[in-house]
Amino acid sequence: MTAGAKYTLRSRRPAAVIALAWIACLAPLVAAEFQELDTDRDAFTPATTTALAGTVLTEASYVWIDNRGQPATNSFPELLVRIGARERLEWRFGFNYEQNSGGSVVAAVEVGEPPRGDTGGEEANLLYGVKVRVTDQAGWLPRSAAIVEAFTPVAGDIWGTEPSATYAFGWELPAEWRFDTAIRYARAESAEGWFDRWMPSTVLRIPVTERLEVHAEWFGSWTQGLADDTVQPFAGPGTHFMLTPTFEIGCRMGWGLTRDAAGYFVDTGIGWRF
Repeated sequence: MTAGAKYTLRSRRPAAVIALAWIACLAPLVAAEFQELDTDRDAFTPATTTALAGTVLTEASYVWIDNRGQPATNSFPELLVRIGARERLEWRFGFNYEQNSGGSVVAAVEVGEPPRGDTGGEEANLLYGVKVRVTDQAGWLPRSAAIVEAFTPVAGDIWGTEPSATYAFGWELPAEWRFDTAIRYARAESAEGWFDRWMPSTVLRIPVTERLEVHAEWFGSWTQGLADDTVQPFAGPGTHFMLTPTFEIGCRMGWGLTRDAAGYFVDTGIGWRF
């Protein structure tokens, strides 16, 4: 064997080792079965499932909201820790901070309603609650879940603990499409006092591959009890991709459909089950 041939063989060894290492890392993913994590942060409409018993499903995201005529809102970490206590029961804990809180509700984190024309401020909340899977799909009977939560402020101008209740239900359709809808109610606080906030939503989820899903969603917020009530509907698409069987990344965005609503928002986040 010539010296040139020996050099070629030696030069190929690192590449071969790297290739074998990649194959070793990717082989478990190829063999693994990817099943939906069913995160609640994936859309405004929460999942109709609970965290698996004995597991912890952690969700977090960053949300940027383009408020009309006001500074943009930065909302993070939108942290939600879902602890599977039983087959149909989970405990929920979380935390969120909003810079330049504008009152536009585009994620599953309750906020108060600032005065019109308010150009700043901040708000931080602790979240705690419970989620129960109520029914499983059987024919026309939908799969459904109920959520009862409270949000206690730890920073900001409004300090009342705000209770919230959500009922979500939906059906798995042919080709593994899913249609879910929900209604959420919150007793919120503003500078004027306490008021009611109603938040209906609906989402169509479409799997593209075993690891990739896209969705289209409509949701909104209607206040009742303010001197100047607001109507804030939104519509937009979203997607998530599973990097591993227990970790996903996702992005959703939407556009406000009235002058009360923010012009645009984008929400980027993760879900991790362990």
